[in-house]
Amino acid sequence: MTLTDAGPLVALIDKNDANHTRCFEAAVALPPDPMLTTWPCFTEAFHLLGRQGGFRFQSGLWAFYKAGRLVIHDLLPAEIERIAELMQKYQDTPMALADASLIAVAESLSMTRIFTLDGDFRIYRLRNGTVLDMIP
Repeated sequence: MTLTDAGPLVALIDKNDANHTRCFEAAVALPPDPMLTTWPCFTEAFHLLGRQGGFRFQSGLWAFYKAGRLVIHDLLPAEIERIAELMQKYQDTPMALADASLIAVAESLSMTRIFTLDGDFRIYRLRNGTVLDMIP
């Protein structure tokens, strides 16, 4: 699975998004496994899609989920604690809840790459001091 941020989800659905083509080409090159996201990222994508195209765009995100192309990770208590730690550590950036949830899940599932448009992931460090490989 590929850990996925809200930005690419929005870009894949909104064909007028400046990053649509870039994200579509990157998604085609991903392994055939479903993308993995968190509830905070799913919620953020829903909010952004609603602002851009209303339920018509939001229904596209539901379609990804229903088709099994997107899995939503249920956060574990230890991951939630880690989210709070990360947001405290990166409060000067500041770190969004959605971003912190992705770092926490990457750590707990030993994931090393993320599908994101957010340059802040070049700043965030995993517990072992490394950064996630960013796609695209």
